Amino acid sequence: MKSYIIKLFSFPSSVNEVASRVVAGCVAALSLGAVFLAQPWIVILLAYGFWARVLTGPSLSPLAQLALRVVSPRITSHPRLVPGPPKRFAQGIGVVFSSLALLSYYGLGSRPLTWTLLILLGCAAFLEAAFAYCLGCKIFGFLMRHGFVPEKVCEECADLSSRYAGHAPMA
Repeated sequence: MKSYIIKLFSFPSSVNEVASRVVAGCVAALSLGAVFLAQPWIVILLAYGFWARVLTGPSLSPLAQLALRVVSPRITSHPRLVPGPPKRFAQGIGVVFSSLALLSYYGLGSRPLTWTLLILLGCAAFLEAAFAYCLGCKIFGFLMRHGFVPEKVCEECADLSSRYAGHAPMA
C-alpha cells in the first residue's frame, strides 16, 4: 500500500512532450474560454488539473490521461521524451496562477485580477502548445544555470549533450 501511495504521488523523470503540448493547448483553450465567455467556474477545473499534475504527474489529471492515452498516440507513435523536472516546475507555476485566479474570484471577488491571471496563464500555455516554448521550463533552466536549482534535481537538464547522443549534428 505504501509503495502505491509513493508511486501515485510522484512525477515522471521523463515527460512525453506531445502529450504535454496537448495538455497545454487544452489549458490555453480553457483559460481564454473562461475569460472570453465569462465562465469563472472553469478556474476550479484549471486549478484542480494543475494541482493534480504537480502532485501526481498524469495519474489524477483527466486532461493528462486524455492527452497521454487518446490524443498523443493519434498524433504520433513516437513520443518525444523531455526531462520531467522542468515540466513539473512549469506545472507549479500553473498551480500558482490558477490558485491565485481561484482565490481572486471566489475569495476577493476581483474579476479583473482573475481575468488577467487567466489571460497570462492562457498565453503561456498557448506558447507551449503552438511553439513548444515552455516559459516555466525556461525559468527552470535560468534558475539552474544560476545555482538556484541544484544540478542533481535534473542531471539531464545540466547535460543536454546526453539527450542528443546518437543524433547527427545539425548542419
